[in-house]
Amino acid sequence: MLIFEVLQSIISLESLLFMNVGVAAGIVIGALPGLTPTMGIAILLPLTFGMAKIPGMMLMLGVYCGGIYGGSITAILLRTPGTPAAAATAIDGFEMARQGNAGRALTMALKASLVGGLLSALSLLLVAPQLAAVAIRFGPPEYFALCLFGLTIISSVSTNLMTKGLLAGFLGLFASTIGIDPISGYERMTFGIWQFQIGIKLIPALIGLFAISELMDKTKNIKVPLGKMIEYKKQLLAWWEVLKYWKTLLVSSAIGIVVGATPGTGAAISSFLAYNIAKTTSKHHKIEEFGEGCIEGVAAAETANNGVTGATLIPLLTLGIPGDSITAVLLGALMMQGITPGPRLFIQQPHWVYCVILGLFFVNLFMYAQGKLFIRVFINVVKVPAAVLVPMLFVLCILGSYAASSLMFDVYVTLAFGFVGYILIKFDYPVTPMVIAIVLGSLTESNLRRSLIISGGSIFIFFTRPISLLFIIISIITLFYPLVKKIRAKKVVN
Repeated sequence: MLIFEVLQSIISLESLLFMNVGVAAGIVIGALPGLTPTMGIAILLPLTFGMAKIPGMMLMLGVYCGGIYGGSITAILLRTPGTPAAAATAIDGFEMARQGNAGRALTMALKASLVGGLLSALSLLLVAPQLAAVAIRFGPPEYFALCLFGLTIISSVSTNLMTKGLLAGFLGLFASTIGIDPISGYERMTFGIWQFQIGIKLIPALIGLFAISELMDKTKNIKVPLGKMIEYKKQLLAWWEVLKYWKTLLVSSAIGIVVGATPGTGAAISSFLAYNIAKTTSKHHKIEEFGEGCIEGVAAAETANNGVTGATLIPLLTLGIPGDSITAVLLGALMMQGITPGPRLFIQQPHWVYCVILGLFFVNLFMYAQGKLFIRVFINVVKVPAAVLVPMLFVLCILGSYAASSLMFDVYVTLAFGFVGYILIKFDYPVTPMVIAIVLGSLTESNLRRSLIISGGSIFIFFTRPISLLFIIISIITLFYPLVKKIRAKKVVN
């Protein structure tokens, strides 16, 4: 039977070995600022040329899943997201680390990543064709409405500093407009600098705003460790403590799966969306905890970004459409192996397809096993005095921003955004809204303008298409629901 043949291929010594090698490499690459899973897969891709198809794909999947999870390690410990997907994790994860709960945050990130990854793999196994059919219906109006929903997160993460949060968000939107106009092709605010023509890249901006700004702020207490001393055994988080947040885990996984199956989005968007939903739907007394070290925020972000991993393969395998930059590299790897993704792949090469799908379950399990070992090592980073760690991290950040595209200009962009982030911190402006706006800004603008071109300038196109209307309604609810909860809570008190 097919299932026994598939399992025999997956549990072969060669496949299991390369799964673990890929996961280990992915975790390390994901944890290093600037080195993304896309880069990791591209670096290791030449190794697969002489390999069999299944072990080669297991290596790539290991790097992918390990890299998405690995970004959470430095996001929690150092407020330096290793990948854009871990930016939302840093909001509460780093605050937990500063309070001496780094181990609990890391454990929640690992277990939530496992839940999101397994549910995403399950969606790929059970409902791949159906999800692909829905995702392919996304046009410019639907993408715009999805991005609009994402931008409502700015109000959510700026609850106590609404005006400052909105101003930081507008600054991020302004930065996202730099470069070639996506519709007309004209240059905008490039100031004659050709490197600005492709716009502000996410990785240098992210490293600057989160990492460099934080390192600059740490220099005022240069002899103090970055976090409180930690005893690992007291930091263990049991599964029953994780499963208390089962609603958040399921909802965040669903968000990750839907976003992952939608071409052109990505793990960064899904993690911010899930974080926002978790905060909005949380009990009133917990809303204020978000941003101050709330473990539920870590759970939401990590479940969602790992929920993307299997879902991105849905449009790739069923339609031959890469959902993001990682699956675009995977598509090239498959083509070189003589595999052509598309509707007929499940008929012509079912053995290979189901090896990939079931292999994804094994990869996530090995990620969990290795992650437990990595936590024991990395948890001690916060004990290192800032005088030792800050210079090392600064060098790593600079190398990471340079490695992303091998351009010295990206280093200058990183330093510029680091200075901007430092100024924002000094004047008590939240940095996260600016990051969200940069992540979503260009996608929002281009799809808004494409939609208006399609409709001849009419905004009713967003209200006459079901998916677009649904996201707009959810956006409105997300914006006003916390306010309604506060009013109702005050009435109860009075």
